[in-house]
Amino acid sequence: MTYTPAADRYQRMIYNRCGKSGLKLPAISLGLWHNFGHDTPHGVKQAICRTAFDLGITHFDLANNYGPPPGSAEEAFGELLRTDFRGLRDELIISSKAGYEMWDGPYGEWGSRKYVIASCDQSLKRMGLDYVDIFYSHRFDPDTPLEETMGALDHIVRSGRAQYIGISSYNSQRTREAAAILKDLGTPLLIHQPSYNILNRWVETDGLKDTLQELGVGSIAFVPLAQGILTNKYLNGIPAGSRAAQDKSLHPSVVEKALSSVRKLNDMAAARGQTLAQMALAWVLRNGGITSALIGASKPEQVVDCVGALTNLDFTAEELARIDAISEEKDINLWARSSED
Repeated sequence: MTYTPAADRYQRMIYNRCGKSGLKLPAISLGLWHNFGHDTPHGVKQAICRTAFDLGITHFDLANNYGPPPGSAEEAFGELLRTDFRGLRDELIISSKAGYEMWDGPYGEWGSRKYVIASCDQSLKRMGLDYVDIFYSHRFDPDTPLEETMGALDHIVRSGRAQYIGISSYNSQRTREAAAILKDLGTPLLIHQPSYNILNRWVETDGLKDTLQELGVGSIAFVPLAQGILTNKYLNGIPAGSRAAQDKSLHPSVVEKALSSVRKLNDMAAARGQTLAQMALAWVLRNGGITSALIGASKPEQVVDCVGALTNLDFTAEELARIDAISEEKDINLWARSSED
């Protein structure tokens, strides 16, 4: 059946300016990291993306290695662009990344010019696009000069392959260095994508959040729900078929470590009239310090629930202090190694 987007979709979303740029991003963006590979029926992917767009989510975030297998998420989204989203390209923000292993040999990952540009070309081909709106360096490469990686990103913009440049999981120092290089090249750094949630505060302790505001760089937090830990999914243990049960980028021990805190946070959310996921997203977006929260979903209902967070983004000082106390000593940053380099 032909898809017709909801006529009121832009009245359902908050749009925030990305740093000092002219680009606005939806407060909630959809990431296609999980549930968009060959292990998920296409109809489910279609329903998730349709629901997201109907709710005003215009930003769809991908990477070369998303699947499984790597590349399959981009292929699936390319099919949606040819069918459901046909004629809607100019209403969409589409991003992709390069940094993690994608093919065999010494040129298949990290941050060399050869890898980054080749990866971008492959991503465009898989999605059937002439350009992406944002292209990221997915992780800092300690063995490649930062000037080379940033130079490759600059070339990608100047050659028309992307409109803007981003970086992901770079610490505060490396972010300053990258931003300075890009400024000199004439292609400003638009956005940073760090992991950030109630249980993972590294962007605060590292100073990255302040750095981004100082530099006028936008921010989009990935895993704002801690890969499902900050939802009702694990309140009664680890269910069969869940990401933790499959040890699919989330080890059961990580869930078990956080469970007592999560149950207390769930009680707080209920007192606020929110689900746990809604409160967790509101916390990330509080005070406008983060441009967008990047969610994942395995079914459309989860997208609806997450967008519901936008009806209450305010916290009292007492609530924030209580959240801090509950989450103390439960830091979960699976990407620490990348951000420490």
